[in-house]
Amino acid sequence: MTTTSPTKTAPGPAPAPLAPADGKGRSRFRIGAGQQLRGGPFTYAALIVVGLGSIFPLYWTLVAASHDQQRVLDSPPPLVPGGRLWSNLQAAWEQANLGKAIVNSVIVAGCITAATLFFCTLAGYAFAKMRFRGRGALMTAVIATLTIPPQLSVVPLFMMMSDIGWGGKLESVIFPTLVGAFGVFFMRQYLLEALPYELIEAAKVDGASNIRIVWNVVLPAARPAMMVLGMLTFVQAWNDFFWPFLALNQENPTIQVALGQLSASYTPDQSIVMAGALISTLPLLLVFVVFGKQIVGGIMAGAVKG
Repeated sequence: MTTTSPTKTAPGPAPAPLAPADGKGRSRFRIGAGQQLRGGPFTYAALIVVGLGSIFPLYWTLVAASHDQQRVLDSPPPLVPGGRLWSNLQAAWEQANLGKAIVNSVIVAGCITAATLFFCTLAGYAFAKMRFRGRGALMTAVIATLTIPPQLSVVPLFMMMSDIGWGGKLESVIFPTLVGAFGVFFMRQYLLEALPYELIEAAKVDGASNIRIVWNVVLPAARPAMMVLGMLTFVQAWNDFFWPFLALNQENPTIQVALGQLSASYTPDQSIVMAGALISTLPLLLVFVVFGKQIVGGIMAGAVKG
């Protein structure tokens, strides 16, 4: 009886991947690790147009603030800065008491921003990760307050501030806006995805108290959203005019109320008004320059984490 051993066949070449016929089905953007998309001429043109459109209002404010009233109202208007910028800035500073107004706005916007970040982060964490009776009903009530026009609360709020004795004081502007429904909802939505339950449970297993969990776990996870919320809150508080105009007086104004005094005359000098608007914009630009990198980094960290 004879046995035959199986014959070994040499392995053939690996089959080539099927290529799409006529280039169909290929991805338009073939990028690998470490590569970036490259924009074409249309992309750069669109970015230039958007950039110029965004910076033009600030440039026009500078141009108008550097001319006199007659030149600003000419047709066509000037498009190049003139030589009266410093004198108009001095006139606006003295006529509207902008020094005190800027200090008041820094105090108001800073207090509102700090309180909003603190209370909204705690409330957002509670609504996102803690279980308690009535959580859904309370969150619904918080969101429902966003549908109420703020003008409806002006009269009772003004009467309340007067009864407390805060009429004309900065407290009447700060305390009604220490926490907002938008901030609570914003932080809740962020912490639902950015803060896993496993981190909280691990901290509890290690014996951490609720305060320590908030300080060492919740706040680091919420930092990107806090940076964005802080910037939005500061800008809104700085630019708020309606309620400070009603609650404060001419001797103790914020920056927007002071600017309203510049244009309150029968024939306001538009160049001086623009000079005051330029002064009021500089602190916001300074905030963006100082904290812009941290804010963008916080947004990107939140995006990567998501």
